[in-house]
Amino acid sequence: MTAFVRVSGPPNSNFLVGYPGISATLPRIEGRVEIRPGQGYSQPVHVSLVTVCLQRRESIHPSADSVMRGHLASPRKEITDIVGKEMLLYRSPSGRESEAILSMDLPFVIFIPYGRGGEEIARRVPPASLQLDKRTAETYYEIMVTVQHGHSEQRKHYFPVPITRYDTLSTFGMYNRPEAAERVADHLITLGISLPRWSYGPLDPVSVYIKLSPNPDQMHKAKKVTIKTITVSIEEEIIFNHEGDEPQRKTKTLSKHQQSINVRMPEAGFFTNMGLVFPARELRDSEGILPRSRREFPMYAVTGFTTTGTLYKIEYYLVVKAAMSSTKDIQLRQPIVVCPFDHAGCKEEMEAIEQAAKDAAHVSPDNPMLPAAQIIRDNDPNGLRALGVSVVGGQKKPLIE
Repeated sequence: MTAFVRVSGPPNSNFLVGYPGISATLPRIEGRVEIRPGQGYSQPVHVSLVTVCLQRRESIHPSADSVMRGHLASPRKEITDIVGKEMLLYRSPSGRESEAILSMDLPFVIFIPYGRGGEEIARRVPPASLQLDKRTAETYYEIMVTVQHGHSEQRKHYFPVPITRYDTLSTFGMYNRPEAAERVADHLITLGISLPRWSYGPLDPVSVYIKLSPNPDQMHKAKKVTIKTITVSIEEEIIFNHEGDEPQRKTKTLSKHQQSINVRMPEAGFFTNMGLVFPARELRDSEGILPRSRREFPMYAVTGFTTTGTLYKIEYYLVVKAAMSSTKDIQLRQPIVVCPFDHAGCKEEMEAIEQAAKDAAHVSPDNPMLPAAQIIRDNDPNGLRALGVSVVGGQKKPLIE
């Protein structure tokens, strides 16, 4: 006799409580496993064990976006991990194989790891749900409920949960400090850049302060240099199997802006400000309609963002290139962080994150104070009444109070 299994979240809210990546909000999954008879709502179902866990599925297929469809490519590589711990919600009393159950509501809370525990993989913050184009890489999460019916039968039920990370928000102070870098070519010219901030989301302006300065010890040579063009671009680098033997890198230029200069190198150096807009993905179709999002993946206005999984890693760089005559060209790659939300969206989240941190201050991970489980057994005196059924003349009828 199979059971009907459902997981429901807290009233008027999602399963996910708190903000993954921000430890002060104690990110966790709260819900209730509801078990009912699969056939006929008053037909008891035999249950011996119920467990729940959060499962992460990750897969990569680096050659999925290849133009050559017929070539022999490596197959899709997949891994499945349990996030945090599996929880035992119910076990039948010792000495009995199972119990006949009319209905079961089992509350649970699964705390999502939030400590960056270095080598301790179990404590690492899990990566955000993501699906790249053509499924070259994807990560998604699901709540897995295992119900054991006696010795013979065990059934698993899956419920997708999208998970977003909030530790790359561009409104955080650590991303709003200027970042500077320098690179020298032929001991003649130094390229220096400065970024006012280094976390960006869709349609955020990216501005960079650029300085080309001559080497004062070789001024006569440096003065002969002509600055032809300066190019600023944003590159996305996906490293597949980054922890394995043969990492595979794929780099793509997302946006590019070139400025013609054609100026001889001044003694005081050459200074300019350049900028571009971080590219966004159009979520609406040609008729302006938002397609229905898949339950496993949140809808992002970016194709990818800074993230590190077990099988893949996505990194972003701001690349500044100065093309010159009479000396080598200089290229500087500065790492930046890409967030799935734009700056205005990040600002909106800040207040909610503060509130979630205040709420989490009252929650103890060791004793989360769950409501009691509600189990109605077949032999309970008022068992049928709880289902709204009464026995009249040996027949089950709807109970009218």
